[in-house]
Amino acid sequence: MLKKLFQSFRSPLRRFPHPRRTPEILSSRQHSLHRDDLSRHAVSVVERLQQAGYEAYVVGGCVRDLLLDLDPKDYDVATSATPEQVRAEFRNARVIGRRFKLVHVHFGREIIEVATFRANHPEEDDDDASPMASRNESGRILRDNIYGTLEDDAQRRDFTINALYYDPSSERILDHTHGVKDIRNKLIRLIGDPEQRYQEDPVRMLRAIRFAAKLDFEIEQHSAEPIADLAELLNDVPAARLFDEIIKLFLSGKAERTFELLLEYELFAPLFPASAEALEDNPEYAGTLIRNALANTDERIAQGKPVTPAFLFAALLWPALPARIAEAQARGLPPIPAAQEAAHDIIWEQCQRTAIPKRFTMPMREIWDMQERLPRRQGRRADQLLENPRFRAGYDFLLLRESAGEETDGLGEWWTEYQEVNDSERRNMIRGLSKDDGSGAPRKRRRNNRRKRGPNESTPSSAD
Repeated sequence: MLKKLFQSFRSPLRRFPHPRRTPEILSSRQHSLHRDDLSRHAVSVVERLQQAGYEAYVVGGCVRDLLLDLDPKDYDVATSATPEQVRAEFRNARVIGRRFKLVHVHFGREIIEVATFRANHPEEDDDDASPMASRNESGRILRDNIYGTLEDDAQRRDFTINALYYDPSSERILDHTHGVKDIRNKLIRLIGDPEQRYQEDPVRMLRAIRFAAKLDFEIEQHSAEPIADLAELLNDVPAARLFDEIIKLFLSGKAERTFELLLEYELFAPLFPASAEALEDNPEYAGTLIRNALANTDERIAQGKPVTPAFLFAALLWPALPARIAEAQARGLPPIPAAQEAAHDIIWEQCQRTAIPKRFTMPMREIWDMQERLPRRQGRRADQLLENPRFRAGYDFLLLRESAGEETDGLGEWWTEYQEVNDSERRNMIRGLSKDDGSGAPRKRRRNNRRKRGPNESTPSSAD
């Protein structure tokens, strides 16, 4: 596909110290995109805005993905029309957002996101002087509704590969920042000064990781250099936004590669501080468990199977549990209460960093709780566990622990066989367990406090 993209592109690509303002214009003969490749709704939004007298283009990741022969997840449109003007053109549209004011145009289940051209954010401003924009003390942009021209908009986008504008009417691509060249060279390159751009929005560091993993690109040297030093800026990002970014990072089908890049650029610790500490203390076990979980997640996504963030977070945080449980037991807590306290504390701390919704933290706790229950198989317990809605997740998690080298005395193999055999064989398996509760702990004898009677003594009657 890339060969096709560039085979008719004859214009020389010169080196510039900074992205230039005059765009490289690729005609329909110089690239592989055709308007029929795009969402018809995106095309209709662009053409309607153009007919109303506004500039409008399909822009960003959808153009990038189509050039790489990938299926875009969604379509964005950039226009000279303000959000209110866009809203006036479409009955099926609504204005959203405060930090970045956008318009969503609804076509059934498909949403076309329309943004007004924006200019670079002023370096010196405050809420009183510039009500449309503001920064915090570290330079992070809190609000950005400074509108500008197409050229301004291209310069303020994050990466060159996301600053490509496609006009379905003329089928031309406008490239202001050498994004086509970086696609050809498989590079993730920030537009502008990397340190300043990361300070404006620290999530750009995570986006660089995500695109590098998703596209199998490298992060360009100057764009990569400041990341480790600025990683702590992620501490200032709202926890809810970080949760959304983590979902994008690990549920894109490239979770294992993403994890390696987060470690390489020292971004894993700001996201998962307890797990990062466990990785330092026990790198072989923690690293193997996390990598196996992420590889399994990638495989399920590739096969079109469902994945849940609850299992993902349970795996990412599990390596931090043993040390916390040991601390609680050192304070005198019994094993089960110690495990419960440790689980509560780790999840609570993680939610302060990444706001995991309750619909995921509850299943996480249940998956961890199942690890305590699976060894207890005596009597009807095994059948009751099989009927538990969390059994499958708990069983899969048990196998994950074993794959990382945890010793469970063959528990995973036992449960695998138990699910496959018939009822009669299941009863034999239960009888084959030692006479305990299935956890290896000896059963306590019930004490008989009655005094032994001699052979001639009779049992007292109720009349005595």
